[in-house]
Parts: sequence; structure tokens; C-alpha cells
Amino acid sequence: MSGFTPSLEKLIEQFARLPSVGRKSAQRLAFYMLSMSDEDAQKFTDTILTARSSIKRCSVCCNLTDGEICSVCSSPSRDKSTICVVEDPRDVIALERTHEYNGLYHVLHGVISPMNDINPEDICIKELLLRLSDDTVKEIIMATNPTVEGEATSMYISRLIKPLGVNVSRLAYGVPVGADLEYADEFTLIRALEGRNEL
Repeated sequence: MSGFTPSLEKLIEQFARLPSVGRKSAQRLAFYMLSMSDEDAQKFTDTILTARSSIKRCSVCCNLTDGEICSVCSSPSRDKSTICVVEDPRDVIALERTHEYNGLYHVLHGVISPMNDINPEDICIKELLLRLSDDTVKEIIMATNPTVEGEATSMYISRLIKPLGVNVSRLAYGVPVGADLEYADEFTLIRALEGRNEL
């Protein structure tokens, strides 16, 4: 017996379904929602419903957008010859924060993972290949996460693209600033060696 009313218990359960939200955090969120005014609660609900109905995938790069085409794809100042392939829309935000990359993106919305029953056709690979039908794109930068699934997805896509005459590179991963080499795993050290630069 939790001591909560059935309605409150259901609200807590819904918050607990969110990523990285445990039972205690879900309870705090539920009680916070109950303390909101009716007007604020309605605004919160309306905002979620509006986002759910208006946000969709860009028809070009599959990133999230309110329109048909996202702001990156529609920008005349972006380098159309380079596409950076990422797993998730949040990766685009992270790369944009660096202000170092001026090309286009392609969001896969996942990685190939047979263990989780995710196959190549379940992510946005065919949409990427469609973008390579003319000679505009000269380089694809694979920026999937340095996990087993991320590496496998990167290799799979690379094998599909190379015969098309487009250069494929891999984002270099290495030892983070401030870290000790002795604590780095083998995979990180291998990536650091492969991505080394001349001084």
C-alpha cells in the first residue's frame, strides 16, 4: 500500500516512465503538478499536446522541426557538400553548440541493434542514401556514438556509401581533457591514437 490516491499513483507512474526519473523524483514532479494553478497546469498540458502535433521530422535530414524543412537544411549559408550523420536530434544540438561545423546533418533516429530488434530499415538510412543521388555531397562524417551499436551502424552505412564515390570519415574520439591515460579503456585509447593530429 503506497498511501497515495489512485489518481496520484497513476500520475507518479507516468512521471516515473520518463528517462532518468526515479520513483522519488516522480513523486516530487507529481506533487509539483498538483500545486500548480489550473491555468498553469492547462498551459503545461497544451504545450505538450502542441509540441506532439506540430513537431515532425524534416523531410530532408530527419531532424526535428516545426516546418517541412528544418532551419539548417533551409539555410543558404550552410556547406551543402558535407553531411554529419548522428543518432539523435540531441546530437545536432551538441554539435551546433561548438560553432565549428557548418555543414548539413542527417539524423538516424537510432542505431542498428539486433539485440533490441532494430534493423537497418528501422532507422533513417534510406533517406540518407536518397540525399546522395546527385554530386552535391562530397563527404559524409559518421558521428554515431562510440558504442558497439554505434560503430556497427557507422561501418554498415560506410559500406553502402563508399561505392557511390563519396568520402566517408569518422568523428575522432579520444581521451577527454583532464583525464588520466591509466583510467581510459582500450576503445578510447584506440580512438585517440587513430584521431591524433600533427603538432
